[in-house]
Amino acid sequence: MVEGLGLLRQAVAAGWQVEGCYTAPGTTIDLDIEQHHLAPNVLERVASTETPQPVVAVVAMRAATLPVDASFLLVADRLADPGNAGTIIRSAEAAGADAVVLTPGSVDPFNPKVVRASAGSLFRIPVIELALDALSAFRRLGTSSHRGDLYTDPVYHGRVAVVVGNEAHGLDDDAAIDQWITIPHAGPAESLNVAMAATVVAFEVARQRSTV
Repeated sequence: MVEGLGLLRQAVAAGWQVEGCYTAPGTTIDLDIEQHHLAPNVLERVASTETPQPVVAVVAMRAATLPVDASFLLVADRLADPGNAGTIIRSAEAAGADAVVLTPGSVDPFNPKVVRASAGSLFRIPVIELALDALSAFRRLGTSSHRGDLYTDPVYHGRVAVVVGNEAHGLDDDAAIDQWITIPHAGPAESLNVAMAATVVAFEVARQRSTV
């Protein structure tokens, strides 16, 4: 489900198929798709937010595949929170990643909260489910709150996959990781939010690659 005209425009622009568009009374849209006008108070019952946008649409899900020439992946292992997932997808696109990988057991990327938090990036960057073991062709750099090299130390050229872990438990100590990295921070907080950590490292990758 896609909520809001802005997100719907992005889905249409990216070529996703709209199976149904539903609008609140008095709402019209400027897209060349069939529009169904709902009776008063109906939208509030079907939308996933307490104060819904006046436009909701059902968009056909489509499977993504890993691009054969992918060289920069942002990977989330067993990610649970849809807001974090959407933010990571948004940051991955902004940093120039070729795809986002969610390992089995992660939140559904088509969860309405993920769609909203991705701010449209979900429609443009491939989001794939794969296990960490399946990414052995990439140098897998795993984030940790307590061990590893400073995140700015590795050279992020070649085929790299930045891996972040579950919100509560992080990455397993025996996860399929080739190099551990850490983001130093002040204060007593144990670690950064997982989406923020992914964003910090992703933009370090982008910075290094822009100088090549």
